[in-house]
Amino acid sequence: MGLSVETPAPPELEFVDPNEYDDASVAADADYRREELEAFLHEGAWERSWNEWAEHTDLTVEEFEIARDLDLFAEFDFFWDDFADRVGYHAPGIPEDWKERQYHPDLQSWGTVSSINASLTELGQVVCDVLKEEYIDWEAEYEPPEDLPDF
Repeated sequence: MGLSVETPAPPELEFVDPNEYDDASVAADADYRREELEAFLHEGAWERSWNEWAEHTDLTVEEFEIARDLDLFAEFDFFWDDFADRVGYHAPGIPEDWKERQYHPDLQSWGTVSSINASLTELGQVVCDVLKEEYIDWEAEYEPPEDLPDF
């Protein structure tokens, strides 16, 4: 299907402990390398990722406008997960109580909420893949302890 809209600005990455997210678990006291990742996003990784994602997304223009109105694209978080040698991410989303909170006047169905949330998750993964494959040139520094048991 695809989506033809103006690319929103890349997110500004602020310090958040990724372990506070329900969907992430990262080694404590890690260097999340957010400054470097944010620089890559501003140097083209965000736009490159957006274009790749937009070619194949099922997100409609109306759903995009809701996500834009809610400033969801600015709420992405990306961080380096040294233990897993990958870029981790937290995708923003519309909360389950969107109806009770009257979250957005154009939100009328769970289908729309699900589509927006799923599309944001897909975008986050594309950004991680682009960052890892095309921008990151460092290696993981994690060294496992020598006393790990053999399985």
